[in-house]
Amino acid sequence: MISDWLSRVGSAIPRGFSRHYILELLAEQPMTGKEIIDKAIVQTGGKWKPSPGLIYPLLGRLLEEGLIEEHENGRYRITKKGISIASDIKSAHNIMQKQLEVMFRIGNMGKFMTMDLIDRISAIGSTLSSNLDRMTEEEKNKYKDFLVNELKKLNNQEKIQVDDRKVDDRTIT
Repeated sequence: MISDWLSRVGSAIPRGFSRHYILELLAEQPMTGKEIIDKAIVQTGGKWKPSPGLIYPLLGRLLEEGLIEEHENGRYRITKKGISIASDIKSAHNIMQKQLEVMFRIGNMGKFMTMDLIDRISAIGSTLSSNLDRMTEEEKNKYKDFLVNELKKLNNQEKIQVDDRKVDDRTIT
């Protein structure tokens, strides 16, 4: 996950990424702050070395928001609320990944434009997702409806492309 992403963007970590990275790790298993740092270093082949000055204050904010909890052994565990947020982020990521795959089919020019666009959209999505706990139910529903509608458009577009290829194949033969 992270190594592929870093291979594209270098060492630049967008705002909000660390928060979501920690939630994703803690969804897999409880970890200490040091284990989170070590895991990031290993997963990126040393390209990203988050400092304790980044990780521990962030863990404190996640605790305050009720997204994680700390146990006596110093390990942090994701809460149900944290799992819900992480799930929303993963859904948005999957939608963007599908859109990215479609855009890659456009060609190299589209590929570079797409990469830049996806990075920008990811930053916006991260900001929105990190503020879900501050959104009203109406705002959350609008955000969810938007994502679902975009996924439907993407699925319809993929179906049309498949149908067009079938017609082209028949015309050629």
